[in-house]
Amino acid sequence: MKRLIGLIVAVALMVPFYAQAATYTLDPAHTSIGFRVKHLMITNVKGAFEKFQGTLVLDEKDITKSKLSATIDIASINTNIGKRDDHLRSADFFDAAKYPTMTFESTKIEKAGADKLKVTGNLTIRGVTKPVVLNVEGLNQEIKSPQGVLKRGASATGTINRQDFGVSWNKKLDAGGVVVADEVHIIIDAQLDKK
Repeated sequence: MKRLIGLIVAVALMVPFYAQAATYTLDPAHTSIGFRVKHLMITNVKGAFEKFQGTLVLDEKDITKSKLSATIDIASINTNIGKRDDHLRSADFFDAAKYPTMTFESTKIEKAGADKLKVTGNLTIRGVTKPVVLNVEGLNQEIKSPQGVLKRGASATGTINRQDFGVSWNKKLDAGGVVVADEVHIIIDAQLDKK
């Protein structure tokens, strides 16, 4: 009987959270998950991942209770140069055959100003998990699409050191410096559909 009462109390305590929270999923047709990295120390090369899925559980009354998760298909990397993409999929970089996905799981979401959030979470690449911070803007407004789907949009940016995740291939340049910089900039423009 005590167990039953305990279960009822636990469920009752959870109800307010789920009543306030709404679940959204990434719309792949209107979302881009990209990156930018310095090449030969002189210019930026951009790329994106074309296959991914993600979920946001958003609690507008208490944003700290919100959760964000995403899974990205490494093999879907696209820099518009096939030979380079094949190299990025290889063991020199992402080793997509051994580690087919990268994942992100939020551990903390907090307000960071008007229409801004700071999302801290665990990013896993090549089996290595490290904490990263994403700066998010534009999540406040929900609209209804012509098809009747409730949507939100957001942009997120962050920076990681690829060496931290074992993505370590490089070559030194005769004039100094390296072929590929260690610092990688994350650039995300997301559209989310309410479930």
